[in-house]
Amino acid sequence: MAFSDLAKKKQGQFVEYLPDTNADRLAETLVAFANGDGGMVLLGLTPEGVMNDKFMTEDAESLLWQAQGRCRPPVRTEWQQIETPQGTAVAIRVLRSTELHTMDDGRVLIRVGDENRPLVGDKVSHLAATKATGDFETDVVAGAARSDLEDEIVQEYIAKREERGRLVLSRPADQVLAEIGALTDAGEPTVAGMLLFGQEPQFYLPQSGLVFVRFAGTEPRGPEGLPGYSRRQEIQGPLPRLIEAAWKVLWEEMRIAAVVKGLEREERSEYPPFAVREALVNAVCHRDYRLKGRRIEVRMFDNRLEVISPGGLPGYITVDNIVDEHFSRNPRIVSGLFQWGYIEELGLGIDRMIEDMVQAGHPPPEFKATPYSFTVTLHNTHRRRAAPTAWERSMNERQLKALNYVREQGSITNREYQALCPNVSSETLRLDLKDLSERGILLRIGAKKGTYYILK
Repeated sequence: MAFSDLAKKKQGQFVEYLPDTNADRLAETLVAFANGDGGMVLLGLTPEGVMNDKFMTEDAESLLWQAQGRCRPPVRTEWQQIETPQGTAVAIRVLRSTELHTMDDGRVLIRVGDENRPLVGDKVSHLAATKATGDFETDVVAGAARSDLEDEIVQEYIAKREERGRLVLSRPADQVLAEIGALTDAGEPTVAGMLLFGQEPQFYLPQSGLVFVRFAGTEPRGPEGLPGYSRRQEIQGPLPRLIEAAWKVLWEEMRIAAVVKGLEREERSEYPPFAVREALVNAVCHRDYRLKGRRIEVRMFDNRLEVISPGGLPGYITVDNIVDEHFSRNPRIVSGLFQWGYIEELGLGIDRMIEDMVQAGHPPPEFKATPYSFTVTLHNTHRRRAAPTAWERSMNERQLKALNYVREQGSITNREYQALCPNVSSETLRLDLKDLSERGILLRIGAKKGTYYILK
């Protein structure tokens, strides 16, 4: 990896800069990355890309050995030296693990943003249950051969990856497929490879298709219990083609309205396009492909759109933390679709889905999780002003002002709140919004300077 490539990486969900020889911090990061979707630790560098002049590459191996001594079990890593203008740094790549890793003091850590956070209680159990299922993506597809993968789609993936990474993949295509887990070393297609590149993936994995149904009205049944749908379509193919085909059907069925702004006429779709695509892509990325007998279902009603994904939420993710935290059941599929461009930035899609729905005047998306399914519902009805509730009557005057602002504008930032209450300290206003968030009245979206709040 070149230093110029490192300079583009910011500390966050998948990157940790560690300028000092801190074995404890390194051990915590190894465990957190291994329990999540993996990541990279950059030894000897600050987040600004400046070398620590006291860092010696000879110390890296000893530091990693000390850190691994605190991990239970040890974490699988790969490392390499990187030349920078100020000296030599070390990059340690941590792979996602199929085992649950802990610190030697018993803590279970997971990566959330740029922090290593401990898990407790049921979240540990959920993560352990996910790990115990093994890495289904790399299972060999029984009876399949390399010839069952579509070379045209493979070349399309390589071209997209080269374009996104601004690089040239000079290695043979099959070597690239083996590196991403689409082929085994023996050249056999894996589940991930068949789903991403297969000519007929549903022949081997019939549960990997999608069913779209357009219902007439707001209920799944018509008069006298008869089927109430006006269109039903089964969609098949490798995941990139499946996403595009499903999006085409959805776009054909969405109503388009004309909105006049000033002297200009603007056309708006029934739902924000990004919100629909994100719900669709998330279902394809994160469904549990081990579950047979059920495909992804997309149900369109007059007043809502439902996207139902087989399999409960993965790992330690819950409906309450889905906005802030990140965990992939199928990291190879996620990475493949990211390179294709179907995922704009890993871990930020839910935030933007909520933002687009609110800005369009709709309620935020609804998330419903059961042990065997996860449903995202987008409503096309506009928010209505509700009568004052008990918790409204318990607010201070400033908080009521903030709440009314959110109802009118759709969201509020700390800066906007300060403009509403110019004579109040910023710390008091921060605590006001924190209180409304902790009471479940407002939902906090984003982080740091990008933070804003919407009605929960």
